[in-house]
Amino acid sequence: MWKKEIFDLLPAENRPGMVTYTATRWGKLLDPKLTPVGEKTPTAADCYRFVLTNPRVDVCVCGLKNEAQMKEALYTLEHGPLNAEETARMTRIGDYVRAHTRFFEKK
Repeated sequence: MWKKEIFDLLPAENRPGMVTYTATRWGKLLDPKLTPVGEKTPTAADCYRFVLTNPRVDVCVCGLKNEAQMKEALYTLEHGPLNAEETARMTRIGDYVRAHTRFFEKK
């Protein structure tokens, strides 16, 4: 959805910087109950890497609560963008979660 609604509308040159802040979809992508059957539940690092794989994203803001979450965010930087298979997996999971939850639904 966001690719079509936002990124595809940005000019190729002289585009504004893009900052994301909901890479985990408010934690829903991390919820095993919302993970499609047969898929491994993503980690926060998977979500951050997915977002940062898009070359039009400049910054991914993380709401870190503790040292463990900081280490997971740093893992993202150490491992870089997702490969095509990982990107496809995250897209499948994201599409599923989006289809099965409301936008601002409480946990």
